[in-house]
Amino acid sequence: MEKEWLSAFAKMTYGIYVLTTTLEDKINGMIASWVSQISYAPPLITVAVHPNRYSHQLIHQSRCFALHVLAQEQQDFLKRFKAPDPIAKFAGIKWRNGRTGSPIIADCIGWFDCLVEDSLNPGNHTVFIGKVVDAAKVSENAVMSTADYDGVYIGKS
Repeated sequence: MEKEWLSAFAKMTYGIYVLTTTLEDKINGMIASWVSQISYAPPLITVAVHPNRYSHQLIHQSRCFALHVLAQEQQDFLKRFKAPDPIAKFAGIKWRNGRTGSPIIADCIGWFDCLVEDSLNPGNHTVFIGKVVDAAKVSENAVMSTADYDGVYIGKS
């Protein structure tokens, strides 16, 4: 990709989320930023996940995920959910299984528990379209975005 394009993409801002999923006795969480609400009736959310991510495999097979909105002060979640060990990511934090079975993290601004309605492969990421089956707002804190941390995700994991 051309250098000017990367500079332009760096100016696009997105929320920073923790995406969790499950399959049988496996769980995982990852940082996601390519996320959007695409419908309110029915309530639909899209998330883009690179196929080489462990979460991609779990979402593809389980057909579910949960999306967690982070507060600006939750920078520690970035390191936690970028770590390689799925079990260690959840150690020491409160979470429970959601309606879909996906982990729901207690310490976040809000969360959405989703069943995958469809998926698309428009480029190098899979876009999962999730129907919200449960959700909650937990706090009024300011939302973390890509403007709150250094670095730009350019589609490589």
